[in-house]
Amino acid sequence: MTARPLIVPAASRRQLLVGGAAALGGIVVSGAAAQPAHALSGSPTASFVHGDAHHTAWSSRTARRWAADTWRSLVAMTDERTGLPADNIEASLARGDRSGYTSPTNVGGYLWSAVVARELGIISRGECTRRLLQTLRTVERMEHHTPSGMYYNWYDEATGEALTTWPDSGDPVVPFCSSIDNGWLGAALLVVSSADRGAAPLARKVFGRMRWDAFYNDNSDPAHQVRAGGLIHGGFYPGEDGRPGGTYQGTHIGGDPVWLTTHHYDTTVSETRITSYLGILTGQIPARQYFAMWRTFPDTCDWSWPEMKPVGRNRTYLGLEVFEGAYTYRGMHVVPGWGGSMFEELMPDVFVDEARWAPRSWGRNHPLHVRAQREHGLLEAKYGFWGFSPASNPAGGYREYGVDALGLNPDGYFSDQEMTNYDPGFGDCRPATNPTPTFGDGVVTPHAAFLAMMHEPREAFANLARVEHELGAYDRGGFFDAVAVRSGTVARRYLSLDQAMVMGSLGNVLGKDVIRKAFSTKSVEKRLRPVLAMEEFGAGLA
Repeated sequence: MTARPLIVPAASRRQLLVGGAAALGGIVVSGAAAQPAHALSGSPTASFVHGDAHHTAWSSRTARRWAADTWRSLVAMTDERTGLPADNIEASLARGDRSGYTSPTNVGGYLWSAVVARELGIISRGECTRRLLQTLRTVERMEHHTPSGMYYNWYDEATGEALTTWPDSGDPVVPFCSSIDNGWLGAALLVVSSADRGAAPLARKVFGRMRWDAFYNDNSDPAHQVRAGGLIHGGFYPGEDGRPGGTYQGTHIGGDPVWLTTHHYDTTVSETRITSYLGILTGQIPARQYFAMWRTFPDTCDWSWPEMKPVGRNRTYLGLEVFEGAYTYRGMHVVPGWGGSMFEELMPDVFVDEARWAPRSWGRNHPLHVRAQREHGLLEAKYGFWGFSPASNPAGGYREYGVDALGLNPDGYFSDQEMTNYDPGFGDCRPATNPTPTFGDGVVTPHAAFLAMMHEPREAFANLARVEHELGAYDRGGFFDAVAVRSGTVARRYLSLDQAMVMGSLGNVLGKDVIRKAFSTKSVEKRLRPVLAMEEFGAGLA
């Protein structure tokens, strides 16, 4: 893991630190949005919507303006020759204020954002194809780990060369192939393969050489056992060990050994499940791997180090026993993520209509997680705004934000700058340390509310409209990355991944599920949907 907390951007921090159709006023929302989360609570929408109705009432025109401005920031980040987006850019949107580095996640986000921009009429079909081909031609020639087809974490966006030193300090960079970073690139390649006829052949070529089983620990090595069913490594170092003590030499696909991380992704409410999906849909990873990940940790006293005792029962899928645990929060049972962020819960949902394919699991959890985040921001913490996910820190650098009560991590992803900890105790095993906290300067992250828009369109829109008009966290590149609501401090920069999540969500909300439909082809649905559909989470109303 890199020790560069101030410059390491969103994609890297997330991948390494995470442990693990209802028509509505011109908006088309699929899946769980047909039963929005406020309907589950029995509370009227109006009780959660504040501010000037002129600004907060749903407006397709406003949402499209947000999309166009967000796309402007992505174009500003993108090198004119390589078609690679920088990781981030300052509020100026000036070429000289690009970060100087990019990742496979950032590249993937730009690719699917171009498809959305075309679908929403921001750019023409011809411009979309031209941009996709420019980027893909660079990606095709970029240095990568040839046996697996996987890309390194960091490249110079201006040249496409793999970074060996950080642009600002000259500190060394050891090339690393991340399972989740490559997962988002792979997801984007599948979208392009279906959505753009001109760029599809090249997208299929690059995707076709990617080996997802290169990350899959199937327990065949007695010295490196994981949970039954196997888990996905954080990644591997192809050429030299950049993480002494946390790797071992080996290979899952034959050929020369690499330095595999001893860290595996083992929680299902995580963005990392996209890599499992890609492995399953290509047939490179068995479906049972999906059930090897924790829903929650066990409810026994020897697992009392998390902040909350889960409730649930054991069920068996594909021969694996799964504890279908959930956390109890504000009258809801919610399956938690590692940190309790919207990103962990909903980013894979941009590509797979999880709520519709898995109505007894994601169909319950997604709307409840959104409702929980909304109630935390408006009712519990009383910030007046909501939506919490890893993003730029308004005070500088980068931080993981979330709702602590929705996370397994005892150190927490917090919703405020003060890192206010919520700890209701672990039943009779461990007493509570802070069951009724008082929260401070909350930090809302607009991309989190955009993700929520796929499930609570009116509430999310009203929240974002108030962020724009009352907090001023908006400029010609769209919403700034984060804002501390009480101090009014704004992180005045744009992160390409977070902007791409905005575009992906709006593509589904305004563009009739364009990203989901492009990713979830009939062949993908045939392999993946039965796996998701069989499960029943412990989520629901308490």
